[in-house]
Amino acid sequence: MSPRREASPVYLLLLAIIYLAFISLGLPDSLVGAGWPVMHEDLGVPVSYAGGITFIIAVGTIVSSLASERLTRRLGAGVVTAVSVAATAVALLGFSTATQYWMLCLWAIPYGLGAGAVDAALNNYVALHYTARHMNWLHSFWGVGASISPFVMSLALSADGNWPAAYRAIGLLQIGLTVVLVASGPLWRRVAAIRPGEAAQEAVSADPAAAAEDRAVESVDAGAHTHVSLLEALRIPGVTSVLLAFFAYCAFEQTAMLWGATFFVSDRGFGASSAASFGALFVLGLTAGRFLCGFFADRVGDRALIRGGFLLGAVGSLIIALPLGPVSFAGFALAGVGAAPVYPAIIHSTPANFGRRNSQAIIGIQMAAAYTGTTVMPPLFGVISSRVGLWLLPFYLLALAALGLAMTERLNGIKRA
Repeated sequence: MSPRREASPVYLLLLAIIYLAFISLGLPDSLVGAGWPVMHEDLGVPVSYAGGITFIIAVGTIVSSLASERLTRRLGAGVVTAVSVAATAVALLGFSTATQYWMLCLWAIPYGLGAGAVDAALNNYVALHYTARHMNWLHSFWGVGASISPFVMSLALSADGNWPAAYRAIGLLQIGLTVVLVASGPLWRRVAAIRPGEAAQEAVSADPAAAAEDRAVESVDAGAHTHVSLLEALRIPGVTSVLLAFFAYCAFEQTAMLWGATFFVSDRGFGASSAASFGALFVLGLTAGRFLCGFFADRVGDRALIRGGFLLGAVGSLIIALPLGPVSFAGFALAGVGAAPVYPAIIHSTPANFGRRNSQAIIGIQMAAAYTGTTVMPPLFGVISSRVGLWLLPFYLLALAALGLAMTERLNGIKRA
């Protein structure tokens, strides 16, 4: 990106709005996990029912992620983002009115549909138009939002156990962001107009070993046409591997976020309010790790970030498993730091690995795979832990980290061949 365009007031204003949108994306993601130790008692359902809510949300995100390529091409990333955030705002306000479990399930539908579409549209936009450092910093701002919400929930619980107040507060913030996004509509078109021909350069991987390959892919795609079908995308070499890696990573992240607080209450004996706060250490680790990665992501490269991230996540999981009392919280934070660069690096490398023409379709499928992971794996852990025990959590996370590492190394082998 040229310094002149990077300093453009229009470009900087839209970048600030996108940063704000990433904060908004993270705000609701930790609420269920942080509040569930109290919520399930108020609603009169077993603790394992948390997986049902995340299942419904994930199904919605899978549907909207698969539709995101057509929606974004037709409406544009700005419109899709604004409409999707509005849907999540309505859903969160609905959560705050729920007095029975089935009501939470009902409001989870618009939440999931909104979350999947905005995730795919924004991530592809950033992958095409911004460098790896911005991708990491933007996802760090997602972590800011995801880190705030557990403390909002903790504050609500410590006051009078009023968990609906936390959902109401976050929902109102989402409404405010929707207004900002609607007003920013012209900016998305103006930034696209002043940045001709740069998307290909921005999408090139920072990994020196992959640079020649990335340029070759982009030259083939330079005159490519519009819609890429699902079957066409799945036939591209390496796509299956990256889908399994994304499945494993997002299952790792969501399982840790959903079950962390409950693990520390039920298996380690901490109070609900304390566990909600300390459970946020995983998300704080994500946030800090992505912020730090932004300073060297362009030099290190996406492949090294993904490899190191999965390895560090595995080490953190092992520390959680040790009988170290409060020190196990450090393992939870370390797992978050390790996980930090994986999501943004996989997304950012997509145009370089598979071509700009294919990136929106493949990122949409990646989001579907990601939410399949969040659909299946956290509820599966709930079922298993109800029979075996919550002590299994760190070993479950370790297995997911190992799967993600194996699949990304397989992808690297395919791309080198």
